[in-house]
Amino acid sequence: MSRLTAILRDFAITLWAGGLWAIGYLVAPLLFRALTDNRALAGALAGRMFSGIAWVGIVCGSFLLLYEMFIFRGGCLKRPVFWLVLLMSSLTLIMQFWMQPFVAALRASGAPVAVLPSSSMRNFALWHGVSSALYLLNSLLALVLVLKSRRS
Repeated sequence: MSRLTAILRDFAITLWAGGLWAIGYLVAPLLFRALTDNRALAGALAGRMFSGIAWVGIVCGSFLLLYEMFIFRGGCLKRPVFWLVLLMSSLTLIMQFWMQPFVAALRASGAPVAVLPSSSMRNFALWHGVSSALYLLNSLLALVLVLKSRRS
């Protein structure tokens, strides 16, 4: 493994994990606290940031999977890091291309979330809750990835 490749691997892991943690647990909550009178704007900004970090995850996850396959060849299937990255990438793709469009369509209807019909509000709350749980899971997997990658 070349030194540059190892540096790129470490950078990808750091960028992805750090971005997940910074946006999800620092920036987004601060947005909602700062924009208490305009929660729609806070939600729109947070949504764009979550989409941005999803694209970072897609790029970093793709690089890390390719890295594992090229460096370890068939042995990558026996490595926990490979499976962690595959799971994190899968969760990222599900959230970005399956869940996020639903929430975006609900927001695009133009009605503030607070005045949506009760069935739409329940759907929004359900999908937002599932998405938040998957984001938390991905963040915890990122912690495991950081710890596991230090040993490999």
